[in-house]
Amino acid sequence: MADKKYLTIDNRRVEIKNERNLLEIIRRIGIDLPTFCYHSELSIYGACRLCVVEIEGMGIVTSCSTTPQEGMVVSTNTNELREMRKVYLKLLLANHHQTCTTCSKSGACRLQDLSNRLGIREIPFSDEYKPKPIDSSSPSLIRDPNKCVLCGDCVRACEEIQSVGAIDFVNRGADTIVSPAFLKNLDAVECVYCGMCAGVCPTGSITPKFETEKVWNALNDKKKTVAVQIAPAIRVAIGEMFGLEPGEVSTGRLVAALKLLGFDQVYDTSFAADLTVLEESTEFIERKSKGEKLPLFTSCCPAWVKFAEQFYPDLLGNLSSCRSPQQMFGSVARKTLPEELSVNNEDLYLVSIMPCTAKKFEAQRDEFQTEGHRDVDVVLTTQELGMMIKEAGIDFTGLTPESLDMPMGFKTGAGVIFGVTGGVSEAVLRFAAEKLTGKKVSETDYNQVRGNDDIRETEIEIGDVKLKLAVVHGLKNARKVAEMIRSGECDYDFVEVMSCPGGCIAGAGQPVSKDYNYKQKRQNGLYVSDKGLQLHKSQDNPYLQSCYADALGGEPGSHTAHELLHTKYKTRRRIQSDHIEIGTEDEAKISVNVCVGTSCHLRGSRKILQDMMNYIHQKDLEDKVNIQATFCFEKCDKGPNVRIDDKIISKCDSAKAIEELNNAIAEVSAKN
Repeated sequence: MADKKYLTIDNRRVEIKNERNLLEIIRRIGIDLPTFCYHSELSIYGACRLCVVEIEGMGIVTSCSTTPQEGMVVSTNTNELREMRKVYLKLLLANHHQTCTTCSKSGACRLQDLSNRLGIREIPFSDEYKPKPIDSSSPSLIRDPNKCVLCGDCVRACEEIQSVGAIDFVNRGADTIVSPAFLKNLDAVECVYCGMCAGVCPTGSITPKFETEKVWNALNDKKKTVAVQIAPAIRVAIGEMFGLEPGEVSTGRLVAALKLLGFDQVYDTSFAADLTVLEESTEFIERKSKGEKLPLFTSCCPAWVKFAEQFYPDLLGNLSSCRSPQQMFGSVARKTLPEELSVNNEDLYLVSIMPCTAKKFEAQRDEFQTEGHRDVDVVLTTQELGMMIKEAGIDFTGLTPESLDMPMGFKTGAGVIFGVTGGVSEAVLRFAAEKLTGKKVSETDYNQVRGNDDIRETEIEIGDVKLKLAVVHGLKNARKVAEMIRSGECDYDFVEVMSCPGGCIAGAGQPVSKDYNYKQKRQNGLYVSDKGLQLHKSQDNPYLQSCYADALGGEPGSHTAHELLHTKYKTRRRIQSDHIEIGTEDEAKISVNVCVGTSCHLRGSRKILQDMMNYIHQKDLEDKVNIQATFCFEKCDKGPNVRIDDKIISKCDSAKAIEELNNAIAEVSAKN
């Protein structure tokens, strides 16, 4: 055994374990050093300077970027350090839109919290604040640049965790801002609405889009019957907004609170998750038996679906055609509840409580509308529901638990664990184990797919069938797996993808937690909830069996079930713009458009663009040709793509593009 190593922190002898930096050791011993820009899952940035410490012989350094060494003598709270932190905060506040009382992040804002904690009572610096427009274009998020402190958390999260890069730093010096590409709005770029940026933002600069007023209006409309579904992850997080520990299961109190708010029916999305298991497993087993379109990717996560539509259109055929549990619930509710509750469909108002901001986008997709009406009317995050409960003055912790409404309030443990990474895979395995062997299975835990590794691989034998699975969370890891599948490096049968690290329990709509172990506690809460239920396999849900008999064609995969519970996906532009002007547009000129989107760029479109611009200049063709860079022809798998007038040339190169351009010039000359 190696000798232990120690350092000294505030006169305490502390052992160095596996910490990456001083900050992690300091927090381990119970000292909560202030930070803005530090997140354990992100790269070290060191921009906020709030975590400064003093080390004998080294002076003042940032603890997040300093490697612990044996013998160090560290001070964390000297007068000089305290004054430095206050100055840094005051500088941030001087350039900050100080509308704290009306900010949706009030009470959970890191800047507000640290200002109170460090005793900031006045700001001696002149106000440098200049109002900037608020971006409310996204269906899921609000971006308010007036509250940005340039910590860079959102930029790093979008790139390092999701590999999307929808936002970045723009300009230099005092003019620096965080913005989507080309200063566009969020709805016009490749944002997948996962909300990872909002989850790490320490202020109210990026927040979930609040839609509580829509729900209040519906609850107070006497013509409306308002039904609500609650996702699995909500029950282990909502209590945190009222002082409970992360992971404490609050289903009964949650139901009671919703009833007090005025909801007529309270159901469980876990019922629809059980439904998803039957449909997705049936689809998977059929594909496996035929050896077609493998691996099967899960399709429960709307951020992942949009990511695939934008970056991997060639793999869309591998995505499960199943709708997510939220949307399955919506379509089944629209079909069954009007008769059951004696209400017209137009007077039935369906609300979802979700941990995920991308669910707001999902509910608005055209695929999930029937006769011009959304299957799910509005999606609220956990944060929004918590604010509604507080606004109504409800004592959440003092509530007497109440029961969910039947039949869509009944669920098995398989539906509940959908909220944690690996949960969908485990639920499918619980079904497949019995379907493939024809035997009842008593053991329902599949620890092989549990855990928090970025990419988890396992092979499981069920009867004489061997299944190779991968479980992925974080879209950067999903990209790695997709690239390996594209190149033929791996031969998975089933791939589960969740965009949020840890799964839905860590969605951007969940309460902002100050507990550094909140993910593990929430995950444990769902596993405990699974164990506490009588049934653990979706196929054993008796109400699900009745639902199939009465409304879904009798069995999973039936024609009726396919119409109500499945969907299709489409290639989606990453940048919502026709082109970037390079020269002055003239309708009389020949139009040349070169796609410079990611897929075409990787295949050499930038070189084509440059070669054509050089050729046009060398041949003095500027008066005849208008060349532009564009972003998508919806042919990402056939790039590079170039359009000359109305003709698209796929798998193009510079020589072919120039040849086609000369042909077009010749045609114009012949006409003249």
